[in-house]
Amino acid sequence: MSQYRPNLSRRRFLQLGAGVVITGGVIATAPRITAFAEDLNDFLKGPPVPDIEPMQLSENVWMIHAKEVFPTPRNLGMMCNITFVVTDDGVVVLDSGGSLQIGEMAIRMIRTVTDKPVVAIFVSHYHGDHWLGNHAFVNAYGDDLPIYSHPHTKAEIEGVQGDLWRSLMERWTEGATMGTRVIAPNREINHGDEFRFGKVTLRMHHYGVAHTPSDISMEVIGDRLTYVGDVAMERRIANMDDGSFQGSIDYIDALKAEAGSEIWVPGHGLATDDLMQWNREMFAGIYENCLEAVENMEDMASARARVLADPRVATKASETRGFDENIGRYVSLAYLEAEMAAF
Repeated sequence: MSQYRPNLSRRRFLQLGAGVVITGGVIATAPRITAFAEDLNDFLKGPPVPDIEPMQLSENVWMIHAKEVFPTPRNLGMMCNITFVVTDDGVVVLDSGGSLQIGEMAIRMIRTVTDKPVVAIFVSHYHGDHWLGNHAFVNAYGDDLPIYSHPHTKAEIEGVQGDLWRSLMERWTEGATMGTRVIAPNREINHGDEFRFGKVTLRMHHYGVAHTPSDISMEVIGDRLTYVGDVAMERRIANMDDGSFQGSIDYIDALKAEAGSEIWVPGHGLATDDLMQWNREMFAGIYENCLEAVENMEDMASARARVLADPRVATKASETRGFDENIGRYVSLAYLEAEMAAF
């Protein structure tokens, strides 16, 4: 039997009793504590995520849209779109969501569109809101389900990022994602790789550091549609702690030139006809002003003033989610990147 205790994390549970776990009157050793923690994670499974009806984006592509772009206890961590492609060979999932429960909801919704099985998952990058749902799909379709990612993304999830993101999602949602296990990709992909599923062909795109060092964008060729992950977001600036402003600008330019798409699908928000241009202008408005400030030996406060005055930024401020709370950090990151570029 599973039950939900939203205010009790695995760490807090193990801290009770001065850092030891007593099982059957015996004080557990460190390996037994680790095993107990893993069992506890399964026992304290978070609640189911409410169904979200898929929307059709093109002939073969559907999206389960996350209306919110930040994880909270209220939305149970549902902050990332789950995009899927229905083919004659089966369903291909482009990013599986941020928890076991979100992945389970996605499977229910896919089955309202088709009775075909899921035959592959493609992971855009290593941030856990995009791949922690792998757990649900492996439960449903087996451990051998192909899960593809860039080699660097695979290594990061197998390393620090896997457990880090599982813990972050639990904390941000106050335990709503508990029960989720880290299921890393088991296949590697690189720029230019193509995969054919029935009559549908997917082409992989990677143009260096953007949102992360290893973002993969996935072009559905016949549908003239590309899923861009977090390289571009709808009316939100991507988290750039792992990325590059100049790299994002270069990536967007290269992707627009190489992918023959008319529909651009973000990991966060809706597909819009100005998605790529909007993001390019915002990135350029932040970074180019920081670079000019650095070259003129101006401090970060002056750089921020330049950014806020730039029409490419100023005209978007009111419609950008989280702008006031985050613009200072984005300017700081862009300024540091500009310093490295200038010197």
